[in-house]
Amino acid sequence: MMSPMLLLLIALAWSAQVQGDYSDHKYSKGDHVPLYANKVGPFQNPSETYRYFDLPFCPPDHMTEKREDLGEVLNGDRMVDAQYKLDFHVDKESVALCKKKLTKEEVAKFREAVKNSYYFQMYYDDLPLWGFIGKVEKESNTNQRYLLFTHLHFDIKFNKDRVIEISVRSDPSFTVDITEDKEVEVEFVYSVKWAETDVPFKRRMDVYSKSSSLPQHLEIHWFSIINSCVTVLLLTGFLATILMRVLKNDFIKYSHDEETADEQDETGWKYIHGDVFRYPPHKSLFSAVIGSGTQLLALAIFIFMLALVGVFYPYNRGALYTALVVIYALTSGIAGYTAASFYRQLEGTNWVRNLLLTGCLFCGPLFLTFCFLNTVAIAYNATAALPFGTILVILLIWTLVTSPLLVLGGIAGKNSRVEFQAPCRTTKYPREIPPLPWYRGTAPQMAMAGFLPFSAIYIELYYIFASLWGHKIYTIYSILFIVFIILIIVTAFITIALTYFQLAVEDHRWWWRSVLCGGSTGVFIFGYCVYYYFARSDMTGFMQTSFFFGYMSCICYGFFLMLGMVGFRASLLFVRHIYRSIKCE
Repeated sequence: MMSPMLLLLIALAWSAQVQGDYSDHKYSKGDHVPLYANKVGPFQNPSETYRYFDLPFCPPDHMTEKREDLGEVLNGDRMVDAQYKLDFHVDKESVALCKKKLTKEEVAKFREAVKNSYYFQMYYDDLPLWGFIGKVEKESNTNQRYLLFTHLHFDIKFNKDRVIEISVRSDPSFTVDITEDKEVEVEFVYSVKWAETDVPFKRRMDVYSKSSSLPQHLEIHWFSIINSCVTVLLLTGFLATILMRVLKNDFIKYSHDEETADEQDETGWKYIHGDVFRYPPHKSLFSAVIGSGTQLLALAIFIFMLALVGVFYPYNRGALYTALVVIYALTSGIAGYTAASFYRQLEGTNWVRNLLLTGCLFCGPLFLTFCFLNTVAIAYNATAALPFGTILVILLIWTLVTSPLLVLGGIAGKNSRVEFQAPCRTTKYPREIPPLPWYRGTAPQMAMAGFLPFSAIYIELYYIFASLWGHKIYTIYSILFIVFIILIIVTAFITIALTYFQLAVEDHRWWWRSVLCGGSTGVFIFGYCVYYYFARSDMTGFMQTSFFFGYMSCICYGFFLMLGMVGFRASLLFVRHIYRSIKCE
C-alpha cells in the first residue's frame, strides 16, 4: 500500500511544481517574469478553446511552448510565450507591441471571434488573467459594428519581491473597426502599472476563490445543507419509524406463527426465505458492477481527502485531472479484488471473463466517448484534442499500472476464503412471484428511489455545473463533502426501505433491483444535465454540445455504478439482519 500512495504523492507534487519556470516566484526590480498566452474561445462554450495564436495576433519570432504536465494537457492548456514584456516593478505607458496589416481573411477571423464573444486567457507568474478580444456596438436595430481592442492595460500588485495579483483591461478608446471585409492597419499597444500591496504571497490565490466564499453565496450553500438535512431527517425518520414498527410486528407475528404452528396461508417476507438468497442472474456482470462501484467510491473519497487538505486550490492547473487519472489507476486493485471475491462467493467459475468485465465496465464507455470527442476536437482544431504523446502516456498508465493492479486484485479475490453468509438455505426451485401492481415495477421503483437523494443535492448541483461548465470557481469542498455523505446515507436508506417493501409482497428478485434503485440518482442527475444545458446555460454548437453530454453521460454512469453498489450493500446487510432474526427452516 505504501508504494501506490508514494506514487500518488510524487505525481501530485510534480503536478504542483510544474507551474512555471520560476519555482520560487521571487524577483528583483527589472527581472523578467514569465507571461504565457494560453488559449482563446467563445465565452459561453468553455470546452471550445483554441490556441492563442490561431487568431492573427502578432506572433513572436520564435514560438516557445511551456512544458506542461498531464493534467494541464487534459485541461486543454497550450501555453506559449507572449510578446508582452512585463518586467518586475517596471511601469510602461503605451508601448507598441507591433504593427500589422490585417488581410481580409484575418479581419474575417477577428470579426467572427468578436461576434462570438471570444475571450483570451494568459498566465503571469502562474496567476490567470482574462480579457475580451473586442466588442459589438449596436448602431441601430439592424446595424452592428465590430470593434477590435488594440490596447491592453495590465494592473499588477506586488509585495516586496513577489507578484500578488494581476488584472488586464482593454482601453475602449483604442479600437479598430473590423466590420467590413477590407485590409486594416492595426497597431497593438500595451501599458503596465505596478502598485504595492500588503497581501502575503500565500494568500494571493484568495482573490480567485473570494466569489464563491461571499456571505450571500455561503448562505445559499448552508441553506442547501440545512434544507437537505431537515428533509432527509424528516423523511428518513418517518420511514425508519414505519419500517421499525412494521418489522417489530412482523417478528411478533412470525414468532407467534412458529409457536402455534397453525395451518395458514403463507404470506410476507418470511415465507420467501428459501428464495431471497438465490444468486442473481448474470453473476459475472453483477460482480463487475459491485467491483467498479466500490472503486469509484474509493476514488471519490480519495479526491475529497486531497481537496480538504488544500491540494486543489484555484487554478492549480491540471491537479484535479492528474489526481483523477493516478488515483483511478491505483484503485483498480480494489475493483479487481471486490469483483473477483464476490464472484467467488456467488460460486462463479469464469473469473477471467469477470475481470475483463470489471476492467471494461466503466473504462470501456469512457474510452469510446473519449475517442469520439477527441475526433470532434481534432476536426475543430481545438485545444481539447489530446496530442498523441498524451494519449500514449494514458495508455501506458492503463497498461503498466491499471491492468496489473486489476489482475493482482482479482487473483487475491479469487483466492480469498470469504464465503457468502446466507442465514437461510436456498430451495432447489424458485417460488412463484404473485401478480404485482404496476407501481411495484422496476421503473416506478427507480423513480421513487432516485427522487429523495436527488432532492438532497440538487441545489448544490448548480454551483458544481457552473464550475465544471462555466467560469465560476468552486472551493467550498467541506460543504460538498457533507452533501456527498448525505447522498450516500439517503441512497442506502431509501434502497433498504424499497427492498423491504419488495420482499413484503413476496418478490424475491431484489439483487438487481437494489442496484438499479440505488443508482437511479444518476438518471436524475442526467435529467438535470438536460435542464441545465437548455435552461441555465448559453452553450451552443456541435462541439460544446458533444462534450457536455458526452462527458456528463460518463459522470452520471459513474454515479449510477457507485450508488448502485451502495444500495446493494446496504440492502444486503438489511436482508441478512432480518432473516437472522427469525427461525428459517
